[in-house]
Amino acid sequence: MLKKTSLALGGAALFLAWNGLLLLFLWTRPGPQNPPKNPQNPLADAKLLPAQLLQLAQDAEAELRLQRELLLQIQKLSQSRRQKTPKPPQIPVTAAAEEPPVIPVLVLACDRSSVRRCLDKILRYRPSARRFPVIVSQDCGHAETAAVIASYGAAVAHIHQPDLSDVPVPPEHRKFQGYYKISRHYRWALGQVFRTFRYRAAIVVEDDLEVAPDFFEYFQAVLPILQRDPSLWCASAWNDNGKEGLVDAGKAELLYRTDFFPGLGWLLLAELWDELEPKWPAAFWDDWMRQPEQRRGRSCVRPEVSRTVTFGRKGVSHGQFFDQYLKFIKLNDRFVPFTQLDLSYLKKEQYEASFLRQVYSAPEIKLEQLQKETGKDLGAVRLQYRGRDSFKALAKALGLMDDLKSGVPRAGYRGVVSFVCRGRRVFLAPPSDWTGYDPSWS
Repeated sequence: MLKKTSLALGGAALFLAWNGLLLLFLWTRPGPQNPPKNPQNPLADAKLLPAQLLQLAQDAEAELRLQRELLLQIQKLSQSRRQKTPKPPQIPVTAAAEEPPVIPVLVLACDRSSVRRCLDKILRYRPSARRFPVIVSQDCGHAETAAVIASYGAAVAHIHQPDLSDVPVPPEHRKFQGYYKISRHYRWALGQVFRTFRYRAAIVVEDDLEVAPDFFEYFQAVLPILQRDPSLWCASAWNDNGKEGLVDAGKAELLYRTDFFPGLGWLLLAELWDELEPKWPAAFWDDWMRQPEQRRGRSCVRPEVSRTVTFGRKGVSHGQFFDQYLKFIKLNDRFVPFTQLDLSYLKKEQYEASFLRQVYSAPEIKLEQLQKETGKDLGAVRLQYRGRDSFKALAKALGLMDDLKSGVPRAGYRGVVSFVCRGRRVFLAPPSDWTGYDPSWS
């Protein structure tokens, strides 16, 4: 600003000096050759002075007019050059940072025409088609399902897995052919999202999931946390122990870290796909994700109340867990404005210190005592297990999922499973000197 002011003052001073010299020149220059004096008519000589002054004034006016025109031309030229090379607009950093990212939703479909239920809710609840494009990747070549997807027109992008052949499998895995095809489809579809379409993050949904009203709000809020915290590798909409009665529906805003990969509506970054794609498994991709070699000590974010439910009893798993657990999962039914909440408590150091303090400051009680007492006003309590069999017995008695994958309990964090029983918060926890998961627990 100071530089521009100095230049303007210098230009004005130069202009005034030029015109001062010009007037001095005009005043001092010799006039037109005087005619010889006429002694017969002395009045004629007296008339010469006003005539000379008039001529001088006219000359000065003409010069000033010329200089003014030159100055106007210079100003126009300067403005023209500024217009040809405009400066980029000064966008405030906060405004640029507030621009929401684009997060595609990848829907993996096969032969379920009921994919309509999944797509209807996704399209109903998504806040923006630009920020949340929907890509439906179809395997199997099922015509009826393809017709349902095509009926959405431009609202979704419909892509087709090109290889529909059987996958070569070991003889003892012939009955698992479906799991091999699913893994192949996942690899191809995620490759399309991150390699062909070059997105930086994606939400993965299967065709038998129904989403909650704040499904998109949740993922939009946790994406920045996932991007900043290398101790996290995914965010999931799913709580494995999210059955009615095991969650606090009044605390739908609660989020947790979990060492168990939940799947069933989950967010990953392109950087994670760069890591996983070269070693992607031929089958059972979700259990493969739960192995220590892939997890590498990292956690996922998961909610207290699920933001997805599954309605797909029929599938390659033949309804495993569906009738006992999955059909009872509670879907969140109220909108939580996650993007307006402070989620910094999910950072590893802060979360771990706070969570473990809550767990091990809660009084330890026995299962029989817990089953007799009722009410959240009684405060949080802790049930302690001391081995695999002890964990499984307590989990089964409480209605929790009792299976372990590479030693990690479903929804567990540092071995602790948080849930609600008879209206009060309960932590099913190992001893406080816990040193890590035992992969032999399965």
